[in-house]
Amino acid sequence: MATRVFSDEELEGLRSFPVIGKDELIRYFTLTAADEAFLRKFLRPQTMLGAAVQLCTLAWLGFVPDDVPSAPPAAVARLARQLGLPVEVLRGYGASREQTRTDHLRQVAEYLGWKQPKAIEHKELDEFLLARAMEHDSPSLLFRLGCEYLRAAKVIRPGVVVLLGKVASARTAAEQETHARVAHLLTGERARGLDDLLVVDPALRSTRLHWLGTGPVQASPSSVGGEVEKLVFLRGLDAHALDLSTLPAERRRHLAQIGLRLTAQALQRREANRRHPILLTLLSQSAVDVLDSVVQLFDQTLSGSESRARIKLRDELAERAKLSEDRLALLEEILPVLADAGIPDEAVGTLLRGKIGMSRLIAANAGVTVRLPKDDGHLRLLEGSYTYIRRFAPKVLGAVRFKGGTEAQPLIEALEILRELNASGARAVPEGAPTAFVPSRWQGYLDEAASKGDATAFRHYWELCVLLALRDGLRSGDVYVPGSRRYDNPETYLFKPAQWEGHRAEFCRLVGKSPDASEALVLVMDELDEALADLETTLKAGDGPVRLNDAGELMISPLSGGRPVRG
Repeated sequence: MATRVFSDEELEGLRSFPVIGKDELIRYFTLTAADEAFLRKFLRPQTMLGAAVQLCTLAWLGFVPDDVPSAPPAAVARLARQLGLPVEVLRGYGASREQTRTDHLRQVAEYLGWKQPKAIEHKELDEFLLARAMEHDSPSLLFRLGCEYLRAAKVIRPGVVVLLGKVASARTAAEQETHARVAHLLTGERARGLDDLLVVDPALRSTRLHWLGTGPVQASPSSVGGEVEKLVFLRGLDAHALDLSTLPAERRRHLAQIGLRLTAQALQRREANRRHPILLTLLSQSAVDVLDSVVQLFDQTLSGSESRARIKLRDELAERAKLSEDRLALLEEILPVLADAGIPDEAVGTLLRGKIGMSRLIAANAGVTVRLPKDDGHLRLLEGSYTYIRRFAPKVLGAVRFKGGTEAQPLIEALEILRELNASGARAVPEGAPTAFVPSRWQGYLDEAASKGDATAFRHYWELCVLLALRDGLRSGDVYVPGSRRYDNPETYLFKPAQWEGHRAEFCRLVGKSPDASEALVLVMDELDEALADLETTLKAGDGPVRLNDAGELMISPLSGGRPVRG
């Protein structure tokens, strides 16, 4: 069993003295006056130095290797100097009579307050390892944690094979405990549903488990639809409602990693009590991951349409600018003729048409453009992708529920209206539908459509405003998705008032602030007054990193190279 965790060379290293560093040498192999008095009771130089090595090694390693004379030479030399003994006396210590070394270790342990592991210590170690095995499954990590626990409890570490046996038992017990904690979730129907994940679906030509773990290649309406299909499937299995809080977060993460790493065939070969907890955690994690994927793809696909509209807008504005330059050049030719008082009025038209040419005048007149809206026509161009956006947006709104704070309530209400319009197939936006979330640069589109009685145009522009506001709200955190990890309510990351009360004093101590708000505010006001006084002095000097320019504008120099920031 032990060789499956450590190689023979590693096992030998765990039983022997390791290389010692300078800090460890000073920390563990420096004798106190009490230590020296205790060691002087061992009358023979050999036993005195041997007991000293055991005394310091026990505190250093938590156990004493059998071959005491093989201790690091620097450690032995340091102890020999402190005791006034030659280093050579340690040779042969305990070789002729092993009981000598054992008796000395018992006396040293009693002096230091350490104890040999007995039934109660073994039981407590087993409980500790089980608790850690519920969080970590690595046997080498559990072995190290067990050693650290024993050192902290001042219990002499048992043999490597014994401790590794306990690690193996803890891992087995953790698997049994894991199954016991989720057994109430494993109804007959759910267990069959979990096992069905490992069976090849003819329509998919793969297992559902593989299907769930295969992410989209790019943001597109078909990718959004595929992820929504996964989300609906997972909710059909109540994956989003699985409560696995009885398992430590580390245990859930470990089980999910196993599920992702193993093939369906490998999982099928595992016993049900090991397979089902893995699939449960994987199913629960998939419900969160797929939900995040749906929202992220919605953002990316909608933003892709908006980006393409911006590119078209850029090209249109460039063409408009070119046309404006041509008309400006034409105006420069017309104005001198009009301003020349010597040219009779009746001859102006004939002269201009002859000089400029009718074809050029007609072309310039045909290029007369209407005044641009506030957004230069961006939303109008995005409306050209309305059909494309409708291929994925209704699916997202039908599958995902959004929430928000007080400021986002008009948008949340609009989302519900849009969801109902999609479900019923109605085309006209009901009168009085919220528009408070619509930016002023786009409000003109809605006003114009409403004034013309164009219900179709109003629906298109209103829906686009709703979807873009939703995207921006998700990015800012004003809108969140319950059950999501990436788009969850930002308030979940904050302490609740009851939780803060338990941490207030310690946190305030760490930052050097008073936990009493009235005292803290006074100190803050004093700091502010002091900072403002320093600022006034700096501004008067006029040559500091913060200064006023001739126009009275605040100039702040950057921390690194670059132009000053104008405030």
